[in-house]
Amino acid sequence: MLQRSILFFFLWMSVFGWAQAQKIEFGAGLGMMHYKGDISPKLHLKFARPGGNLFFRYNASKALSGRVSFTAGRIFASDFESSDPFQRARGVIFGTRMIEAGADLQYNFLNFDYTRKRPRNWSPYVFGGLAFYNFQPDQPATESYKKSGLAIPFGAGIKWQIKGPWSLGFEFGTRKTWSDYLDNYNVSGPTVPKELQSDPTRKDMYYYTSISVSYTILRVICP
Repeated sequence: MLQRSILFFFLWMSVFGWAQAQKIEFGAGLGMMHYKGDISPKLHLKFARPGGNLFFRYNASKALSGRVSFTAGRIFASDFESSDPFQRARGVIFGTRMIEAGADLQYNFLNFDYTRKRPRNWSPYVFGGLAFYNFQPDQPATESYKKSGLAIPFGAGIKWQIKGPWSLGFEFGTRKTWSDYLDNYNVSGPTVPKELQSDPTRKDMYYYTSISVSYTILRVICP
């Protein structure tokens, strides 16, 4: 029964792929991850660390696409780089490995046409969705807390069809989380000195900026 189900799944995917070939797109990207939280209340380019991603995109129409993706990278920040004397006195440094699996919808402001009659076309776009993330701090955990959760990814980008099925993209995305532990630091309370306190009302966020290359299946060659 299991073997029949697996066979049926692959047959269905094959038929779907042949019928929707022009709408199927695969890609990969490289970029930088950023963080905003207690250790870095504002985005600082000097804290950027490398990241990468793989994605599959289904182009339902010229304006709307659905995407699933896998992203991995690092985030980092240091109190010693802050202009705030309280942060410098606190002296916290952290590094964290991040992995993420997400799905989102993308809206193209200009109709993005994949046909070979228009080998050069482009469009800015916005996206939003839902992602599951997991993180592993380099330093020992200060207390017991969850190292995974849900995030809301959203952002904007621009995409060019550079030649035939090949496209180039640039994207900036924000990940809104409900965790205050991405930086492995959450200390507050009346007995905690001001220079050591964190802000429990401000949840951590991370960002991913990438340049990607993708391939769209414009034609299926019969075997």
